[in-house]
Amino acid sequence: RKPVASLWPSRDDGQARLTLELYLARHGETDWSRSGQHTGTTDLPLTARGEAEAAALGRRLAGIQFDAVYSSPMQRARRTAELAGFDEPRITPLLQEVDYGRYEGLSSRRIHESDPGWEVYKDGCPGGETPEQIYKRAQEFIELVARHADARLMTFAHGHILRAIAVAWIRAEIRVAAGLQLDVATLNILRDAEHGRVVALWNAP
Repeated sequence: RKPVASLWPSRDDGQARLTLELYLARHGETDWSRSGQHTGTTDLPLTARGEAEAAALGRRLAGIQFDAVYSSPMQRARRTAELAGFDEPRITPLLQEVDYGRYEGLSSRRIHESDPGWEVYKDGCPGGETPEQIYKRAQEFIELVARHADARLMTFAHGHILRAIAVAWIRAEIRVAAGLQLDVATLNILRDAEHGRVVALWNAP
């Protein structure tokens, strides 16, 4: 049974040959994702609801074969991978969430009280990462996975870095990422096929 892959062309169905198919999943709910607080270096666990979301994601992925699975080192991503059925993902710091610096733990509403026009992909974070650094890390992850040929890969990570990876994938500039909503425990697919790199699925619950 392939509950997701049956919805679009796969490398096995005789249609256009794929060079690379990269599945992205944002981790399940944490206390701070629920409250809207920026969570970069703070290593929070999943809530009970987040664990249920991760398990549901695993049921959706059941039957799909992956050539490699990658995860952020943070426990919320690793636990999501585990509950989704991937016990030993390859851990890479390239998938670490954006370093929010002095904005760690603050909501956008709180940040805008002192910095009304702030946006992470435009301004970066004081004491944390710049937009250029975020984008460079996204590009480095793409370079890492591009070493796989004719492969389907799975990735578990975080909202802001995954959006940066998506825009770097299609070679758009970093500020485009601000227009991509990405909810917890959603599924996304980037594809490199006959006509080049595309975003094939985004923010699918």
